[in-house]
Amino acid sequence: KNGKDFLKIFGSFEGEILDKNQSIIINDKGKILSINNQKIKKINEYIKNSNIIIFYPEDLNLIKGSPTERRRFINIELSQLYENYIIDLNNYNKLLKIRNDYLKKLKLNLSIDNSYFNIITNYLIEKAENIYNTRVKYFNMINEKSLSIYESICGYKNFKIVYKPNFIPKNDFKQEMLQEFKNKYLEEIKLGSTIIGIHKDDFIYEIDKQNLKEFGSQGQQRMAILAHKLAEIELFKYEKGQMPILLLDDVFSELDEKKKNLLLKYIDKNIQVIITTTDLSNIDENTIKNSKKFKIMNGILVEEG
Repeated sequence: KNGKDFLKIFGSFEGEILDKNQSIIINDKGKILSINNQKIKKINEYIKNSNIIIFYPEDLNLIKGSPTERRRFINIELSQLYENYIIDLNNYNKLLKIRNDYLKKLKLNLSIDNSYFNIITNYLIEKAENIYNTRVKYFNMINEKSLSIYESICGYKNFKIVYKPNFIPKNDFKQEMLQEFKNKYLEEIKLGSTIIGIHKDDFIYEIDKQNLKEFGSQGQQRMAILAHKLAEIELFKYEKGQMPILLLDDVFSELDEKKKNLLLKYIDKNIQVIITTTDLSNIDENTIKNSKKFKIMNGILVEEG
């Protein structure tokens, strides 16, 4: 919408639990979010009402990119799945900022309220424990599904998504993390920031305990992320009581004919799937026959047949 004052994206959803509509208006003042024609002030309210799994080519950054990109992805997925997660995450980030501000003051030899600093630290640990437990649960459930998906499409065994928490408790999360903060107190003052916590977490993809970032081909990396996304389907169904919408953008590029059709056969027939591609050759004829097909030409969407 170059040259226009605003744009609007609107979707109407028929759910297994309830129907709803969602919209986003973008103008020079920012974004206006609505659900069922009611304005939503916080983006987290909008995200938790979403029920979407999306794969697009840039997802290779989940392997090749930074831990920040991987944390952002996990936070969005978990915010869709668990209502309390995004609340805990927002509170954690607020507490983290306050604590970092205090550490910066200590670095400059400025006086602070030590009692309040300790209260902030304890609240931070409480939120960190909730987020850590949710992430552990998520990765355990995803690995139950993604292993067989990867093997059935690619033929490789021992695929795993490995959660790399910055802090791993042995027994008592709160007490052990509090002790770790005490151990790192002088180091944190020197750096002026919090160096322990879930804001430092990461995850990696492995085959036979080999990191795909270093040892995997681009095809193996691409399928690792696809296996991850496909494994989320059952998790969304289990946690939210309804199937998500699956969006696959340019998913067939760099896949041979066999993998393309194995991928299509693996997708649950009860889920709505929207796939974009520039080439329908070497795709199973029955799949094409049983699908709605649209072409975009000169910016106009036209349904075929």
